[in-house]
Amino acid sequence: MLLDRRWIEEHIPHKERMCLLDEVLSWDLTQTQCRTSTHRSLDNPLRANGRLGSACGIEYAAQTMAVHGALVASASGGVAPPGFLASVRGVRLNIDRLDVFEADLVTSVKRVAGDERTALYEFSVSADDVVLVMGRAAIAFNLFSGAAGKETP
Repeated sequence: MLLDRRWIEEHIPHKERMCLLDEVLSWDLTQTQCRTSTHRSLDNPLRANGRLGSACGIEYAAQTMAVHGALVASASGGVAPPGFLASVRGVRLNIDRLDVFEADLVTSVKRVAGDERTALYEFSVSADDVVLVMGRAAIAFNLFSGAAGKETP
């Protein structure tokens, strides 16, 4: 199965220009690695004042976490619940901007803890094997049904 941008858009909430990832490079039950070239796009929706700041790497990583959840859920025949970035910790921004790199970005996430309500990931964003952004992120899952307002099984 080709895990390209089309697959990603079908499995995470981000669509069109807001989908920042181009393809899944590798994955297993605890980690996912994706590739992207969207940091070079002049119409990247995260650009401000003509630049793409390094803190935007957190969004790239968060989308990779969503991809990981979708892959794990799909592997067991399910659908991942919606998740929300609850917090980031220990973030290191090793550069000022992402858009100055000609090389594609590689986003890597590893789930280090969690349950059905939350997940803790370590993440990094790299170019040419140089880590540009890294940290940890907590994800909270929305396990409530919109219609009934009750927890889903």
